Amino acid sequence: MLLWMLVFVPIAIVLEFMVPQQHLLIFLAAALAIVPLAGWLGRATEQLAERSGEGVGGFLNATFGNATELIIALSALRAGLHDVVKASLVGSIVGNILLVLGASMLAGGLRQKEQHYNASAARSQATLLTLATIALILPAAYNAVVSPRAPHGLQVLSLYISLVLLVVYALFLVYSLITHKSLFAGDPNLAREAHPTAIWPTRKAVLVLAVATLMIAWISEILVAAIEPSAHQLGLSNLFVGVFIVAILGNAAEHSSAISAAMKNRMDLSLSIAIGSSVQVALFVAPVLVLASYAIGSAAMDLAFSGGLVLTVLLAVLITGQVAGDGRSDWLKGVQLLAVYLILGLAYFFTPDIPS
Repeated sequence: MLLWMLVFVPIAIVLEFMVPQQHLLIFLAAALAIVPLAGWLGRATEQLAERSGEGVGGFLNATFGNATELIIALSALRAGLHDVVKASLVGSIVGNILLVLGASMLAGGLRQKEQHYNASAARSQATLLTLATIALILPAAYNAVVSPRAPHGLQVLSLYISLVLLVVYALFLVYSLITHKSLFAGDPNLAREAHPTAIWPTRKAVLVLAVATLMIAWISEILVAAIEPSAHQLGLSNLFVGVFIVAILGNAAEHSSAISAAMKNRMDLSLSIAIGSSVQVALFVAPVLVLASYAIGSAAMDLAFSGGLVLTVLLAVLITGQVAGDGRSDWLKGVQLLAVYLILGLAYFFTPDIPS
């Protein structure tokens, strides 16, 4: 099915250039085009994981999947749309740990009564998400209490927090890929059972991964340009679009790969993709955007997210830490994560746009 759906890639590109005013049509074509591209990205990631282990495979998938969001966010920064960037970052963090992980646990649990993964690895990633939440809460509190008396203090605080987060992320990579990589390696027997066929050559897997990422980035830019007018045609708010719709479509690669891995009983790989992607967004993508905003755009971006966005991340991180911390998963845990995501979605859906 993925093969014939690739026809939507040229269709979306042609529509973008031929009838740019048909936003809803372009949006639908681009959304369908992302699905097969995400599927190929997921296949390439699994092939690389065969050679390098679940931890490296999950890291590669998260990195290539988040490259799309980083490219889109840089474009939004250049246009000065800081609120859009912040909403999409929160949507990506929450979407990965609630929607992607929840769907993975549900899909895997429907095939296996109970699945297992390394609890220490899951807890270490959940702790990093808690750290990231603290890094979002403090600038928001500073902005509310101190910023009126020190108007430039918030940007300086955000800059230094961003540098701390980047250092922590670099150290986490050393931890997960070098000093403690056995915690994230998964069960090699499960990997062999999941892939009884021949493994792709490394060059082919890397090539497919790179091409799929570039095409996803291109199609995603087309999609994001069309999604806001399309959503407004359907009566959806900007906040709901930024936090949920853009995030869901932007995380299509992670959705496909994590669910596929879970259905093959490779929960270590699935968690490395889902939670690892959120960790990368919070500790790498967000700080990089803060630093990049000093070079592009009309003003520097800070880390002072609105109270509602911070609360959304906090609630998502709290339940994810509880659900993923014991090293086992089943379909009910997946339902619990999806239920929280649905509740948050309903809250944002019924929140009207706030005039600038």
